[in-house]
Parts: sequence; structure tokens; C-alpha cells
Amino acid sequence: MSKRSLALRVGGAAGDGVSSTAESFAKISARSGLHTWTYSSYQSVIRGGHVWTQVRGGLDPLLSHGDDPDVVLCLNQQTMDVHQADVPEDGAIIYDVDSVKPDPTKIRKNVRLIGIPLRKKAQTLSPNALMRNTVALGAAVQLFDMDFRHVESAFKDIWGDKKPEVAQQNLQAAKLGASAVVEMGGSLHLGLAYTNEAKYLMTGNEALCLGALAAGVKFLAQYPMTPASSILHWMALHGPKYGVVVKQVEDELSAMNMAVGAGFAGVRSMTATSGGGFSLKTEQGDLNLALGAGQGDWPRAILAPRHPEECFSLTAQAFNLAEIYQTPVIVISDLYLGEGFRTVEKPDFNVPIVRGMMAADGGTAKDFRRYQITESGVSPRALPGTKGFQFIGATDEHMESGELISDVLSGLPEFVEERRKMHEKRMRKLDGLRKDTPRPEIWGPKNADLTVILWGSTWGAAHEAILQVEEKEGLKANSLEFPTIFPFHVDETLQLLRGVKQSLAVEGNYTGQFSRLLRAETGYKPDHFYGRYDGEPFASRDIADKIVEVVA
Repeated sequence: MSKRSLALRVGGAAGDGVSSTAESFAKISARSGLHTWTYSSYQSVIRGGHVWTQVRGGLDPLLSHGDDPDVVLCLNQQTMDVHQADVPEDGAIIYDVDSVKPDPTKIRKNVRLIGIPLRKKAQTLSPNALMRNTVALGAAVQLFDMDFRHVESAFKDIWGDKKPEVAQQNLQAAKLGASAVVEMGGSLHLGLAYTNEAKYLMTGNEALCLGALAAGVKFLAQYPMTPASSILHWMALHGPKYGVVVKQVEDELSAMNMAVGAGFAGVRSMTATSGGGFSLKTEQGDLNLALGAGQGDWPRAILAPRHPEECFSLTAQAFNLAEIYQTPVIVISDLYLGEGFRTVEKPDFNVPIVRGMMAADGGTAKDFRRYQITESGVSPRALPGTKGFQFIGATDEHMESGELISDVLSGLPEFVEERRKMHEKRMRKLDGLRKDTPRPEIWGPKNADLTVILWGSTWGAAHEAILQVEEKEGLKANSLEFPTIFPFHVDETLQLLRGVKQSLAVEGNYTGQFSRLLRAETGYKPDHFYGRYDGEPFASRDIADKIVEVVA
């Protein structure tokens, strides 16, 4: 038996170390030379509950975390109850034989039951049994015939710098699990030819942080809330040595105000949030909030990365856009992309830093008007403290000088006209943002029977589905993708839609929020809609089935 990919699913209760165990295996997979992709499903970090992570590794580039796992690692009984039926024939289930019991009536034939006294084996090395996960991890590594030098390398990464003895102790624990598998029949003999040439591995949130660093970010204020918390964690650990000030604050209002204040002072700044702070992005259900946040009309850009490479590049670009057009830029992601590990090519850190129109660059203090009405909508900017370039930083409506008109002067005809001009000036920024943001694009064959319309992290599963239906059904499908949500690229979209025979919009929400935006901006209504709104990511086989159904 020879396969091109493998999948391990690790499950347990919150606090059981599911995430760290899966992350270790993802590193082992990437260092074995496999393209790697993970997905973590968890309940509230505060309240706990059942959590699981799937790690998929493949000899070929991957587009999703896959479907049924070859091996399930059960750290508690609930994991066994929930996931035992998902293991395919010739797979295996690893569990603690003293505390977890499988149900033979729910398990497919030829699935190996690897019952190991995980806790007892761990306690031969340490009395607290914390390393039972590592014993189980070692069993999984042995089942997949992976080289144990990658286990040692991963453990040194995690613990070696501070506690080399901990790394060695965990390596011993992993070898106990591997030995148990050898005694119980050996590996699964999947036949994967590991190259053992390590690949870069990172999450979307890590890529986002790297893009921010490359773009010169110097300030992050954030209130922690998953799935954005890992941005704060990563920046707190790595940012200071690059001159980044990281502040964990009491709430999202404080974070936003600090980010605005730092930006006003000339520092490249950011905040990251989810949940009540802006929107709980565990699905694509909060697009409308990003489109409509704030009072009245104001210019903004919304960028939606599809994969870690775009988390890096679009975040870096967002900083330039924010300064060039002097307006907020939103990078909208989700749990699947933000917290999922992916193997990637090494990022190019040579990011151009463009600060936009600065008043002191060729202008004189005498002629300086901070809110000057311009054709582009962008006014000359001066950093506080620039000699001679004083201005009023008014937050209400104002004249070119900064003098307020939204208080005692509002309603007077001449100032009503000023208000109109100033508002139109700001909104002209959208023309420049539209020009400078990534355009929509078609992926896949021309003259397709069906075009899948998508944005964000559904990219991978949709691409995999498109490849599947061509291989298995002979159907030609392609995808129309939107890395920029706003301002909408109307002309380019209409041009691409001319070649569409039939369309299927795929979104992680119930109401088709992007589909409604598409129709509002272009008049085009997708022929079919497929929404997922249970909080889980799309599986490629589900999209493939929907494509076949729609074409039929």
C-alpha cells in the first residue's frame, strides 16, 4: 500500500494539550518534507469543552486539511465517542487503555486499536503524567514511519532553549509510545517516501504578523480574544526585538484608540480583534459588519487573504494603503486561516514602505493646509512636532484649515457647501484605493461549465473540489476570487463575469453576504448559492458534490 498523504486527528478536553500535541506533529510533518495543513476546532477557551485538531501532510501541495483521518489520537473518552467512526479501513486509533474504551460496533473494519497505558508510561519518567500526550505522539510517529530525529528537532524548538532536559524527557516519552506500537504490530505501512527536506511552516496569523513587521509596524494594542489572540501572543514574543511596542489593554475601545493615536503621531500601528471587539470571525458571517462599521460614509479598504502568503503580502500592503490614503484598512480573516498551520515558501521581506503625502516634502509651512481639498482626496500630512506645520486635529467636520463647522457653524449655507466639498474629497480616496488594491481573478480552465465565486479561506477547499470534479466526473469548473472586498472592482468583475456560463457562490454564512454585495455593485446574481453556517470550514468533497449537483 502506497499513499501520497496522511492525516492525524488529535482530540481531547480543553486543557489536555491538544493544540501543542498537534503543533508538534505539524512540525514533524513539515520537517519530514511533507506539505502540511492543519485545522483546529475548539470551544470557548475560557469555558473549555471538546477540542480537536487535524494535521494533514502530503507529498504534493495541499489545499485543505482533508477528510477522514488515518489515525485518531484520543486523549479522552469523548474524543473516542465522537471520532472513532471517522477512521477509514486500515487506519488506527490511539488511546489510553486504562481510561478510554472504543465501541467496536462503530468502528470500520480493519481499523487497528492501539490501546496503550499512556498515563502509566508517562509516570515512569515524571510523576505528574503530563507527558502522556507525548507518549501518544510517539505512537503516531511510529505508525507513520517518520524519522525520530524530526521529533527531537521539534522538541528542541519548543523546549530546548530554556529547558533542554524537558526536551530530552519528552523525547524519551515519545520513544515509549513508539516502542509500544512496535510491540503491537508496527507501522501502518503507508509507503510515503519522505524527502526529509524541511519546509517553512506558519499559521495565517503568524504570516500576518511577519507582514506587519516587514512593513515597519511599531505599535500593537490589543485585547485578547480568539482567534485573534495568537497575533498578540506572537507579537509580544517577537515584536520588541524589532522595536515594536506591544500593549495588552483592558478592552477593544482602548486598543482602537491607542492604535489611532499612535498612527496620528506617525507610527505604523495596528490592532487585532474578534468577538465583541469587532466580529467573531470563526466563519464568513461578519462581512456586513466590516462593510458598515462606523457612522455614515467613510472611505476604507477591506482585504481578504486566501492563504498565508496573502496574509503576509496583503497585511504589508495594508500599511502602505493606510498611510497613502490616510484611512483605516481592514484585513479580514477567520479561524481556519488565522490559526491553521500551512507549509509556505520563504516570504520576501523586502517590502517597500510608502508613507504617502507628507507636507514637509517640498511644501512650506506658510502654505500648509492639513485638510486641503485635492483631486485625489488625499491632503498633505504633517506629523505632530514638525516645526512650523501646526494644525488642528479635528475629529468633527471641518474646513481645510481644521476649523470646526459641525458645531456653531453647521446649517449656515456657506458651511453646508464646505461640508459637501469636504465629504466628496474624502470619498475620492476610494478611486485610488480601487486602483491600488488587488483585482479579482479567475483560477482554473477557460470555458468552464461552472464558476465558483468565493473569497477568503474557502479558496483551498474550492480549488481541491474543482480538481476532484474534473478528475472523477470530467466536469470543468473554475473559480472567480476576490482578494479585495472593498472598494469593489466593478469594471474588472463585470469583464470576468462575461465568460461565466453558470455560477455557484460559496460562502461561510447563511445569507450570502458577499453575493449581495456582488449583486449591489454589478447587478449580477449568482445562479446558485452554497452556504455553510455551522462554524466549521468547508470540506472539499462537499463543494465537489455541490458542483456536480448544480451542473446536473
